[in-house]
Amino acid sequence: MLIVISPAKTLDYESEIPTLDTTQPDFLKESAALIKELRDLSPQQISSLMKISDKLGVLNYDRFQSWKRPFTDKNARPALLAFKGDVYTGLAAETMGKRDFSYAQKHLRMLSGLYGLLRPLDLMQPYRLEMGTKFENSRGKNLYEFWGKQITEALNSQLQALKSRELVNLASNEYFKAVKPKALDAEVITPHFKDLKNGQYKMISFFAKKARGMMSRWAIEQRVKKAEELKDFDMAGYSYNSEMSSERDWVFTRDELP
Repeated sequence: MLIVISPAKTLDYESEIPTLDTTQPDFLKESAALIKELRDLSPQQISSLMKISDKLGVLNYDRFQSWKRPFTDKNARPALLAFKGDVYTGLAAETMGKRDFSYAQKHLRMLSGLYGLLRPLDLMQPYRLEMGTKFENSRGKNLYEFWGKQITEALNSQLQALKSRELVNLASNEYFKAVKPKALDAEVITPHFKDLKNGQYKMISFFAKKARGMMSRWAIEQRVKKAEELKDFDMAGYSYNSEMSSERDWVFTRDELP
């Protein structure tokens, strides 16, 4: 079983992190090609493209200009410890042990606009490039065209190495669109998290994102091998709702907001 999650816009390159055996991203050649094209943009063009403030435009211009190989423990950090945000708050990787990271390295993947597909211990330099960004590049009019089938083929290869045909989609729609389900040699299972509000179960973005991270962490701690085991997920008041679920869309509901 493989789990895929989205990255985060918020990054942490300041806090202390444990010493870990880090790895290199598989698609650094492609990342370098994107960086080369992104470096041609001015801070103002970056702000306009990404719909961000001038200050963030300058920050990301500087990030693109300073991006360089090789990646080392001094100029980069493991992706799972670099991303922050709602999903990563729920995952709380900073409290994981080495055995947890070992399991995660095999079973958890992060989709990325710049890096394509990341393992938890892959070194990553800071960036901002959301998958849905309409950045025209040498391979097409956006990042989906840039990555083409590469991400899907990588997932197929990694699933084959695990001798599994189960992919658990805990990513957002924006990011999972980079995966080609018809070319994927696996069954895709998508958990959904809904909270009771005004008498109805609804997906509340903040809580759903955090729950995706919590389920990822639960799978890591439980050393889950098959997706079916995820139906036992019971963190923060969520539980599997069989009546609202279908074969591949699994709904987890919670009756009381925290």
